[in-house]
Amino acid sequence: MIVNSTAFVMKFSEIIEKLGSSVVAHSLTLDSDNDPEIEGVAAIDDATPNTISYAESNKFAVLIGSTAASALILPPNEDLHAKADARGIAWVAVHHPRLAFAQTIALYYQPFKPAPVIHPTAVIDPSVQIAEEVSIGANVVIQSGAKIGAGAVIHPNVVIYPDVQIGDRTVLHANCSIQERTRIGADCVIHCGAVIGSEGFGFVPTREGWLKMEQSGCTVLEDGVEVGCNSAVDRPAVGETRIGRNTKIDNLVQIGHGVKVGEACAFASGCGLAGGTQIGDRVILAGQVGVGNNAKMGDGSVASAKAGVLKDVPRGQTVSGYPAIEHKVFLRAAAMYHRSYEMYLSVKQIKKHLGIND
Repeated sequence: MIVNSTAFVMKFSEIIEKLGSSVVAHSLTLDSDNDPEIEGVAAIDDATPNTISYAESNKFAVLIGSTAASALILPPNEDLHAKADARGIAWVAVHHPRLAFAQTIALYYQPFKPAPVIHPTAVIDPSVQIAEEVSIGANVVIQSGAKIGAGAVIHPNVVIYPDVQIGDRTVLHANCSIQERTRIGADCVIHCGAVIGSEGFGFVPTREGWLKMEQSGCTVLEDGVEVGCNSAVDRPAVGETRIGRNTKIDNLVQIGHGVKVGEACAFASGCGLAGGTQIGDRVILAGQVGVGNNAKMGDGSVASAKAGVLKDVPRGQTVSGYPAIEHKVFLRAAAMYHRSYEMYLSVKQIKKHLGIND
């Protein structure tokens, strides 16, 4: 898909200039006649003339030979540069092509932002404090004591419960719900259908059944947190659930009551964090990872897809499987599993040779 929502055209040399100090080398010279006009960005295998794309490594070499892109963002790899030169494709080399491509997309596309007005159908309690340049969409409900920061965007059908605080420039997408006493920092994004500050799953067993433990705590999202569609971050019975600065949470993620998440973490779709979990900084949870009650994951640790983390994970370690174990051990165990039938046949043959009956 080609991204160009603004009909904006730039010379390739202008893009190089905007990438700034990250540029290592490029194909342009002072007298270069290969400075194409770039009208948009595209995937390398879906590009058309006058678009720019990127390649991260030699595995993209074949695509460089067939792409229709007029310009490429490449790593400092002379073989890839030569392939682009051979096809007359302008290129710029940077150490992190994907990052530079993300910066280039931002030159051509900006997310929709409505005008800073309050729709007449919005229901807003008189006690609500609303800062300047705030956009509030149709059928929004904001209850008593809430505070909305400057430049915030609240899309249609959002419900904000009492005593909620929304930081500057935070975006609440359609149909999300922010429940009582929640604190959301600046520059956060809450996507459609997400629920922030919902009641934690707190029940006490009795002879008569389950007694509900009221969830009197709150949920705190620090600056720059993003929460995907239909995800939930629960509040605890006491204290707080806290998501650290710049953490990114995908769709369909459940974060239980009293969880503490550090800064710059990334959780892929389908993850579930049970109550009391403690996650360090820069932790990555791949798709459908489950983290058990009160388990701790150290800074920089990683859980691969569908891992079940039932005990503490040390700083910097990667774990896999259920129950999760160190990734290198998991790979050896997986290799043995795939050979288990072959081993069974060998043992059966040996027993037959020795005259041992099953």
